[in-house]
Amino acid sequence: MAFWTYILLCADGLYYTGHTDNLEFRIAQHQSGLIEGFTSSRLPVRLMWSQDFATRYEALDAEARIKKWSRAKKEALIRGDWEAVSHFAKPPKERPTSPFASSEVEMPVEIAPSPIGVSTSLDTSGNRGLPSGGGNP
Repeated sequence: MAFWTYILLCADGLYYTGHTDNLEFRIAQHQSGLIEGFTSSRLPVRLMWSQDFATRYEALDAEARIKKWSRAKKEALIRGDWEAVSHFAKPPKERPTSPFASSEVEMPVEIAPSPIGVSTSLDTSGNRGLPSGGGNP
């Protein structure tokens, strides 16, 4: 059985990160407003990124880590921009001059929709997928 971590873009421009064992069903639940909470008042939602994991623990761990990320880092993950993910993983004072925004302000970007079930992820070691373990890439 596969488990998924996913990022949704809500109608108000905010991101929601969650995990599930049935991605298509869970997205449909969010879209219909059946899940009370964050997304139900921000419809419609759009799946922007997803990745499958072998265990629920791995998916939950990835969800918890991504929820702590800045908007810019999440958008870099969604775009598959691994250089930017690595850049935004560093504390702001430790970042070199950014090629990503002229004033180091995390600027919004235009993001193309990602089809359901397609993973657009990469860990910092160059392997596809989020890195396992407790680190914050």
